[in-house]
Amino acid sequence: MKTLEMQKKFEKVMEIIEKNGANPARLIPILQEIQDEYRYLPEEIMDFTATCLKIPPARVYGVATFYSHFALAPKGKYIIKVCDGTACHVKRSEALIDAIRKKLKLTQAKNTTDDMLFTLETVSCLGACGLAPVVVINEDIYGQMTADKITEVLGNIIKKEGENNADN
Repeated sequence: MKTLEMQKKFEKVMEIIEKNGANPARLIPILQEIQDEYRYLPEEIMDFTATCLKIPPARVYGVATFYSHFALAPKGKYIIKVCDGTACHVKRSEALIDAIRKKLKLTQAKNTTDDMLFTLETVSCLGACGLAPVVVINEDIYGQMTADKITEVLGNIIKKEGENNADN
């Protein structure tokens, strides 16, 4: 990474740490803000955070790996969560996963698109069994989904993103 980019990254982390009073007891909220900024927790940023908070790096890594909310690898702008709990599985959530992978050219091993627009995650339950099968994209809930419906939803997001990029 270029030196100037890295410096800006560390400056943003310093702002977050200072806003939280450089208090090690606020490690979780600090990591949440860092992840909100970068969409994941880069290794060098976790090390830097440990140094700034005067705590062992193992403590930062321990928190980051304990909570499933934290990501150690980059995630896309749109996080697609497909429920594969019992109700959704019975109503063919696997077909949704296959359709998403096909549309976005993803595999079981590769769950984030090259353009960092989408990340696909399979979850055990989204708590919306009456809407099975369910997909959540960021904060938007899509119930009673089919392969055709999810392909259309993704197509609309891709189109919208293309229009936004053309405006810039």
